[in-house]
This record gives sequence, structure tokens and C-alpha cells, in this order.
Amino acid sequence: MFSKILIANRGEIAVRVIKTCRRLGIATVVVYSDADAGSLAVEMADETVHIGPSPAAQSYLVADKIIAACRQTGAQAIHPGFGFLSENAGFAQRCADEGIVFIGPNPGAISAMGDKIESKKFAQKAGVSCVPGHIGEIADTAEAVKISEEIGYPVMIKASAGGGGKGIRVAWSRQDVEEGFPAVRAEAKASFGDDRIFIEKFIESPRHIEIQVLGDKHGNVVHLFERECSIQRRNQKVIEEAPSPLLDEATRQAMGAQAVALAKAVNYDSAGTVEFVAGQDKSFFFLEMNTRLQVEHPVTELITGLDLVEQMIRSAWGEKLAFEQKDLKINGWAIESRIYAEDPYRKFLPSIGRLVRYDPPSEGEKDGYTVRNDAGVREGDEISMYYDPMISKLCTWAPTRLAAIDGMGRALEDFHIEGLGQNIPFLAAVMDEDRFRSGKLATSYIKDEFPDGFNGTAPTAAQLDILTAVGAAMQRVYAARARSYASGLVASAPRDEWVVFVGHAERRVKVAGEGDITVALLDEGRTLTLTDIDWRPGKPVFKAALDGKAFTVQATPAAEGFTIRHRAAKARVLVLTPRSAELHGKLPEKQAADTSKLVLSPMPGLVVSMDVAAGQQVREGEVVCVLEAMKMQNIIRAERDGVVKAVNAKGGDPVAADEVLVEFA
Repeated sequence: MFSKILIANRGEIAVRVIKTCRRLGIATVVVYSDADAGSLAVEMADETVHIGPSPAAQSYLVADKIIAACRQTGAQAIHPGFGFLSENAGFAQRCADEGIVFIGPNPGAISAMGDKIESKKFAQKAGVSCVPGHIGEIADTAEAVKISEEIGYPVMIKASAGGGGKGIRVAWSRQDVEEGFPAVRAEAKASFGDDRIFIEKFIESPRHIEIQVLGDKHGNVVHLFERECSIQRRNQKVIEEAPSPLLDEATRQAMGAQAVALAKAVNYDSAGTVEFVAGQDKSFFFLEMNTRLQVEHPVTELITGLDLVEQMIRSAWGEKLAFEQKDLKINGWAIESRIYAEDPYRKFLPSIGRLVRYDPPSEGEKDGYTVRNDAGVREGDEISMYYDPMISKLCTWAPTRLAAIDGMGRALEDFHIEGLGQNIPFLAAVMDEDRFRSGKLATSYIKDEFPDGFNGTAPTAAQLDILTAVGAAMQRVYAARARSYASGLVASAPRDEWVVFVGHAERRVKVAGEGDITVALLDEGRTLTLTDIDWRPGKPVFKAALDGKAFTVQATPAAEGFTIRHRAAKARVLVLTPRSAELHGKLPEKQAADTSKLVLSPMPGLVVSMDVAAGQQVREGEVVCVLEAMKMQNIIRAERDGVVKAVNAKGGDPVAADEVLVEFA
């Protein structure tokens, strides 16, 4: 077995590979850029090598620097993780020429399957069903428009070297192609160093289902069943699960057999994924093959009991697979939620910054479910604008799908992050949503269920009880402290009757108890009981059990009360005396500021182009500027007709979130 492996990646996947190498007794080398100098992966590795500035094009994508780091440290093999050089056939061949083992498929397999254009040509020759489209390079926007109109809208514009949701757009019209083609080409060049583009028919209401394959250097290939990855936003996977709620056993076997046949045809000898677009009728078409480890590999590990990183290492060393297809079985159900640094309340825009607080749920077995959290960050780390904004991958396993979903909901409750926007409330909303729980999924799910963006959810009756009880309990603790200070530490009787406002809902309550607390709902004839309370003033997370059912909320003080969030339901909770409650109803609502004449930067990023000038007449929907953040280009459009009064930024300028870019007269 290898004695030392270099990990040519960063963040969560670098940490993931280190953990397996430690278990196998293999020393690790981590390369790092300026931005990652203080990262968890650098801290955990046995050796580290600095490889350059923060932009990936000057560090993680520079093959010469990776090879030099191998030579410097004596590493025998390179694990590329995902992204960066992981699907670069030239790099895999370079490793072979240098006598370094590439822990991934052979260069021939990468060439045949890793390139999206070539993979479709190969699949067609192999008799694999493919999505209709133009299989070949496209020279410019005019040709892209011509091809799109021949195929028929909607079409998907994709980078040939793409992956991870980068370099991809759905175009529903000629205008979408004219705007989307150059944007995809720019993203592809920046992310992969390859700006070749192809176009294929976009199948409406599809599902994204992929088959995990695993091969060795002795001609053996098996599949490790499927993953459902249909919950996507901007073609970026958000929630994955294994197995798929769509497939029956016959369809599963058919997809698996096709994936294995394709892998065997290219002598595939590592972990890889054959992706399919599936119809609701269980029909399926080959989409592409990712010749690397997938971000969502943990859900497959959880239902099979296999360590895919270990299997990749063993295959690269030359070992035969220790099992056959008949030995593999699906055990239970697993869900993965990608925790992203993005603000779901602002159309999921990237939110870079420091993790002021990072407190994930504890891993391991819980009451009926198991938690796993794959992360490459710690409290105090910074989420950089140079790389993908994923913070961690939270996974749960349980014997059944609904139990795994319920476990994920509880795990998301227990996940606390401060300092930047994050999508935990949105993920929690999905776990509670009826359509998701039913398994009736499609890649349009987020657009279908949240057409106006995400604004949280209204509290259910059960959540209204939680928010009421927590607010009353917190107020009781603060009031007890105030009485102690005011009376010189002489005990005095606490006030027990209050009025609790949860948003606009008003409830009269009577509170009693010190350790366990009861909250009598005076107008409803019932009593709530809080037990196992884990909270103190200043702690942002309140844990307890309400009438015997455990829960966690995020709670912080606010004017006259608290801001409390349970899953996706967030409310301002006021706990007032009856007299204060009476006066509160007479206070006027604060009016929001008028920003209708301003175009604000929705995220921190870099201005790629400013497309308007002072004095210009602009129509609603026209492009105002293009911003780049997290390697993605974002088109900012005018939300109203008007004349530009002032332009406050130009191409190349860095801008902050909410910075005024353009003012209208």
C-alpha cells in the first residue's frame, strides 16, 4: 500500500481524504493557496506545500506546481478530489509519465468519458440512449442561436469540461442564448480552463438520477446503486439521497447494467458516476459521466457501508475489488444537505465572510437516525470568494426514507452558524414540505415550490407553541435576573401572567416553574410543558423538549423580546405585561425605506461589466451589469423602466452586498 499520498485539493474533500488515509496508516501531503493557509486541511495533514496565490488558476489548477510538490515531499500518489484537475486527462497522463500514481481512472477513460462532448459521441456508438442535441463544439453566439433553434427551445447550454453545476444555463428563447452562451463560455474558461460549449435539448420536468460505479485494474466493475439528485438550484445540487424514491427494482437493475457496460467499455478502474436524466415514467437517458469522486458520495457510503475513498486508493494500488455485484445490498436510506454560504432570503446569493459561530450537530447514532457531517471548516474560518461556497455536507441515515428526512430536520435544527448567510432554514423547509416527503421530485422542484424566492415559512400550530413557550421561558430567566439585581439578591415573587406576541399572533399565558417550566395558554384551556432545558442568557441556541418532544431553536434578544427561529419559521417574539401589550397594539408600523430607484449589489463580488451609462434610458428586464462571485457570473437586470441618474461602479471594481451600483432619476 502507498506510504504517502498528496491531496491536490482543498476544503471538505481534502479533510475527507485525510480521514481515510489516517485510518489506512497512509501519510498525507496537502497543497494550499494563500487563501487556505490557515485551513483545517492544512492543520490536519502530515505535510503541507504552498502552491501560490488564491485564484485556482494560479494554484490548484497549475499541474507543474502539483507535480513539484509531489517531488518535494516524496508522495507516491495524488488524490485529486473533485473539481480542479480531477477530470483532466492531460494531468492524469502527466502523473503517469512522471511515475506518480493518479488515484482516479486511467487517462483513456477520462478522455472518453470526462469530456462532455466526447462522452456523448462514445455513448452513442456504444448504443446508450442519449438526450437529443448538438454533439460538437460551437464557435460563437450566432452558431449557438442557430443550433438552439434547430433543436427547439428549451435547450441546455453546457461547458464541455463542466461539472459541479458550473458552466451551465437553460435557455428558453433566442435572447437567453444570446446572453447565456457568452456567460457560460466565460464561466467555463475561469473554472476549468476550457471554453468549449455544447447544446442539448432540455427535458422538462426531469429527474436527475446517477449510478455510482466502481472498477479495478483487472476488468471488474460493479455499481453501488443510485442517488437521486433532483433538488437543484441553478443546476447546482442542493439535496441528494440514496436510493431514489422513483426507481423500482427493474429500473434500478437496468440503469445499473447500462452504467456498468459503459464503464467496462472504457476499462474504467476507479470510482465514477454515470448520470442520467429520468422522466417521471422511469424512462432514462445518458447525460454524462463524471470520472471522479462525487460531492454526494457519502449517501452511497451510508447505504452500502463502503468507503469510496478507500476503494479508489486500493484500486489505484492495483488491488482487485473485494466483492461482486451480488454481494452488494441497499441498507436503509440516506439524505445529504449541502450547507452553503448563501442567503436564501435574498434569492440564494453568495454570502462570503467569517464563520463567527460554527456549531454543527454532533455526529453518530441518535434516536432512530445517524448523523454525519463532512466539513473542511472550523469556527473562525473564512468562506472565500475564490472557491465554491459550500460550508459542509450534512448527512443522515435511517432505516426508512421518512425517518431519514425527519432525522435531517432535527440535525438542521441543531446546526448553528453566525457571521454570514447560510441556507439551513431553506433546507429545513424542504424537509417539512409535503411534496418532498412524498418523493414526487423534479429538477424544477425549487422553482416550482418557491416561485417567489424563499421568505421562510409561517409557523405551524406546533411551531407556534414552541415559539410561545421558548419566549416565555427566556423572559422568565431574564426577569429573575432583573429582580435579583434590583432587590439586592433578596428573592421576590416573579410575575407569572404575560402576553406573548409571536409575530401578529397574541396569546395570554401564565408561566410557572424554575427548572421545568409550564406555560398555561389562558384562552385555549391547555398547558405547555418545557423540560430538559439547555439554555442560559447569551447562548444563541435553546434546546429543550416540549411536551416530551425534543427540539432546538435559534434565539437571540431583540427590542422588547426575542428573535426565534425553528427550522424555517422565524418570528419576533415579544413577552409583555398585559398593560404593555395593550399599548403595543396602538404603536404604528415602521415603514420600509424606498429603494425602488436604486440597483443594489445583491452580493459581494467583482463587476465584470457595467452595461449602462448616466443619461441612458433603460427598460425593465434589460441588463444593467454582470457580477462575478464564487466563480459564477450573475446578470443583474433593471426591475423598472427609467433613466440612469448615476453609475457608481465600473468593470473590475470589487463591490459589497447592498452597495448602490446604479441610481435612477
